[in-house]
Amino acid sequence: MRFDSGRVCLDLVATFTPHEGIPDGDELRVWLAGAGLVPDRTPLARVGPDWAAAFRALRGDVETLVRAELAGGAAPSASTANALARVNALAAGPPPGLCAVRDQEGHLVRELCGGVECGALLAAVARDAVELLTDPGDLALLRACEGDGCTRVYLDTSRGHRRRWCSSELCGNRERVARHRRRALASGSR
Repeated sequence: MRFDSGRVCLDLVATFTPHEGIPDGDELRVWLAGAGLVPDRTPLARVGPDWAAAFRALRGDVETLVRAELAGGAAPSASTANALARVNALAAGPPPGLCAVRDQEGHLVRELCGGVECGALLAAVARDAVELLTDPGDLALLRACEGDGCTRVYLDTSRGHRRRWCSSELCGNRERVARHRRRALASGSR
């Protein structure tokens, strides 16, 4: 799993590219920890198929809204209106509470207060989506990867705001290799 889209909500959207990244609770547990939504030592025993389904549903709604914004935020369709209503409802929920506790060495570390609740984690991601979609500065940085076959969306925080790929190392490298092969074939056919 990659966490380089620039926002947690966009990293969630990326879990479907190129295949289902959160098919079950085990993969969701990995994603939640990797996305930084739960501190390292937080036990995630109750994460199950119902949690994975809820996060996949949120992912679909966020993707619908993000793609609509990339298309210019045209007149909302019924599907975007419904997606927005569902994201707003989740975002209105209470976020997970953080507390500082001492670890075995006596250092202060973060922990989720009161345990890990699916609704609270969904609220955190939905709130991130609302912040993204209502921030003109971030919306101006929203891009779709130009890599062949890549559907990832990211924030272009590069210095000149001319980034073309979700990852220079992956999609960008594939594009450079393909370009090199095309040139080599063209020069060999002469």
